[in-house]
Amino acid sequence: MIIRDIKRHTLTRFRAAAFGVTLATTLTGEVTAQKPVLEEIVVTGSAIRRIDLDQALPVTVLNASAIRSTGVSNVNELIEKLPAMQNMTVPADSVGGGGGGIRTANLRGIGEEYTLSLLNGRRMSPATSGSTIDLSSIPLAAVERVEILRDGASALYGSDAIAGVVNFILKDSVEGITVSSRFDEPLAGGGRSFTVDVVGGLGDPATDGYSFVLAYSREDQGALAAADRTFSESGFVAFSEGGRDYYFENSSANAIPGNAFVYAESNGGRIRFFNPDRAQNGGVCAPQTTPSGESCRFDYTSTLEILPEHERDSIFVNGRVRIGDNLTGFATVLHTANEQISRIAPYPTGEVPLPLDSDVVRSEVLPHLTPDELAAAGAITGTWRALPGGNRTRAHDIETTNATFGLEGSRGDLDYQVGMTLASMSNPSDYLTGWLIRDTFVDLVGSGRINIFANHSEFMDGDALAPAIYSGNWSVTDTTMHAFNGTASMPLFELAGGEAMLAVGADWRETEYEHTISKANADAILLYAAPGTPYLMERAQYGIFVELLLSLADRLELTASLRHDEIDAVEDRLGGRTIGLHDHDLTYKLATMFDATDRVSFRASFGTGFKAPSMRQIGQPRTAGGYTSGDYLCPFEAHDPLAALCWPDEAQYPVFREGHEGLRFETSEQWNVGVVLTPWDDFDATIDYWSIELENFVSSLTEAQIFADPVKYRHLFTSMTNLSTGRDDLAIIKAFVNVGRKRTKGIDFAVNKGFVLGGVYLKLGVSGTWIGDSVSSLTGSSLGRFGEDAEVVFERLVVAFATIEHGNFAHNLWINYRSGYDDQMQTVEILGTGAVLGRGPRTQIQLDIDEQYILDYQLRYTTLGDRLGLTVGINNLTDEAPPLSLRDEGAGHQVGWDPRYSDAYGQTVYLGAEYAL
Repeated sequence: MIIRDIKRHTLTRFRAAAFGVTLATTLTGEVTAQKPVLEEIVVTGSAIRRIDLDQALPVTVLNASAIRSTGVSNVNELIEKLPAMQNMTVPADSVGGGGGGIRTANLRGIGEEYTLSLLNGRRMSPATSGSTIDLSSIPLAAVERVEILRDGASALYGSDAIAGVVNFILKDSVEGITVSSRFDEPLAGGGRSFTVDVVGGLGDPATDGYSFVLAYSREDQGALAAADRTFSESGFVAFSEGGRDYYFENSSANAIPGNAFVYAESNGGRIRFFNPDRAQNGGVCAPQTTPSGESCRFDYTSTLEILPEHERDSIFVNGRVRIGDNLTGFATVLHTANEQISRIAPYPTGEVPLPLDSDVVRSEVLPHLTPDELAAAGAITGTWRALPGGNRTRAHDIETTNATFGLEGSRGDLDYQVGMTLASMSNPSDYLTGWLIRDTFVDLVGSGRINIFANHSEFMDGDALAPAIYSGNWSVTDTTMHAFNGTASMPLFELAGGEAMLAVGADWRETEYEHTISKANADAILLYAAPGTPYLMERAQYGIFVELLLSLADRLELTASLRHDEIDAVEDRLGGRTIGLHDHDLTYKLATMFDATDRVSFRASFGTGFKAPSMRQIGQPRTAGGYTSGDYLCPFEAHDPLAALCWPDEAQYPVFREGHEGLRFETSEQWNVGVVLTPWDDFDATIDYWSIELENFVSSLTEAQIFADPVKYRHLFTSMTNLSTGRDDLAIIKAFVNVGRKRTKGIDFAVNKGFVLGGVYLKLGVSGTWIGDSVSSLTGSSLGRFGEDAEVVFERLVVAFATIEHGNFAHNLWINYRSGYDDQMQTVEILGTGAVLGRGPRTQIQLDIDEQYILDYQLRYTTLGDRLGLTVGINNLTDEAPPLSLRDEGAGHQVGWDPRYSDAYGQTVYLGAEYAL
């Protein structure tokens, strides 16, 4: 391989990025004047081999040492710390939300499907029918460095790199064996974790002609219950704002003791809705419930786990073998088994039919009816919370395999690389316990074996529910990807500033997405569950690109990229048909770097993007998709036929999800303008102004939008049959559509300064993202507010750090800042009026969520010739609790705070050790 210097810059020309990561040098109290030897490599954002100091694109590089200093324990925590990242899928989303057990990256907050995540520069198995990657599959111990391109790169990598690229570079050369472990203990209890990693290797490609790396990683993360933290322990939230006291409630009509519904025999209309236990006890509701009309509502939040437990095992093998003087073979295999277990509130039964002549009806319901109600009654149902059956417990036992094999070499001035990737992901959804079988449960209730109107303390037979609890697989989602790619680069001719360089490449991939369901799912055996829908979809696509680097002058370079993509329509294998559109497009990117002086450089880029909707967005049949996050009153007037499908009180309603075969492909434009300053040695500063704009943006209406305008969105209301009662319940449809435009603009900045003070090295840095514009033609703006898309785009995310190194000690202090925002508007009850709780006057309120500062500290000590490293740290040093939030959609079932934007663990102490054998 031929090594060339495109430009011979020194370290003072390094374009530092977030976290102030620079090329590592050993500081011993004196500064050496010796310049380092710089080798050309391929850096994320370009296919041309070059010195990574000469980048016209904003690339953040985090090496292993810098990652260790942040105090994170896994890849997901690292991504969450980056200021450019917002609104990723996090573990809390799997607590009754749509997380599905995965974790993702989301540059600029425009959607995780617009951020391309790579492993050693190549694609990984998607976790969805699009290109979203589950970052849980990557063990942090195997990562050599992470490169984050904070600019669009569709013209190089393909259609889904609109917001940027996250490239995880794994270790390919290790000497000996290193064993490390870490233990984390939240001081408030719950959520403790433990990790152990073993990394070993042998051989050196330069001297031995081969290298092999083998790594094993294990992570155990305990669950955190709502009862473990005061901010999450109840959905009955009393608070003060502006000198007044208020009450907010997020509860459920599925209560214990249960509520009763009485229907007229003549027309089936509802004539009474009340709680028999409350009627028996002088109007007082049982513990964990609160009055609402004549009924009682259950505090389901108090029973769930706000963060799930998980166990991860990863095995990583990386090998390189020199086949000839200019040819090397390589192989990388990463296999991860990641089990995540979430526990949400015990089963809400919905309405269960009760025979009029049953003992439970005669003893619990009929005595509380008036003579007129007794005469009119034709049917009685009850709703119950199956607290004796325990939490609904679901496991996602995800297995991911990514295997890449290839060759790289050179022939004369030509450098080339070809590779093949075989990747798969299997995500079974298993119901472990707490899920009620409809027919068995209805029989138990009708026979009187279970009295749903009894107080929980009176429910003596703990095994009575056992025959009605389902345990087994519910569904499995499998994705497989086969991909081939190749690149080649070479010099073309001399220009005033150096050689013109050319790179060409091509890639092809085929992705299959399969959703299978169990027989229990197909038969819809669970209470109020609709049958699932299996599907098997497949799509192939290919692209070719060319990249040209022109050194127009000694201080001016221009890079031009052009890419053509062909994306097939989706093949519906179960339906035996082709759905959606076949499309193609030509995308391009221009980037330039101008060195005004040795200390000041300017960079700019402009590019276009092209993205296909995911296979599910196109071809998913109408499928039951759970229930709304929030509780809603019936949106229809009493005379409307749809009003008969509503609940009499606030309730969660069923949701269907549906694809749209006519979706058009999305297009985008991205640009970036920046300046790099290195006014003196060991100081650097960067600032970049960027913009992303999407056309034909694909999304679906939120539940709040649909319920807020039942006239405009009447076509999105439908019914779902309750198989227990035979009655139809109101439901909504969340269908995908091309909604128009979405744009976001902002500024990234980073400033870093190092000091040598005798035998002490001090480094200070700050980096952040300021977003000045973020708007969608569908949902408006979520900038600095809880938007109609049920998300918040934060105006400012900043990370500052200070590092002190002296002798064998290193101290690291991190400050993580998140700006405040306007919370979701909610209707609350005014307290202090003398009215009974639940019947007081109401008003609308929107909380002003304060900005957050989270401090993390770490002390590291190395000894035995750096073979032994000991670490102690405290995350969330000041024990900042999540701020109060009244949101009721956008995340999981947690109430009183937003788990996507806060640290639930609180002050956490961790101990770590690392030993090189």
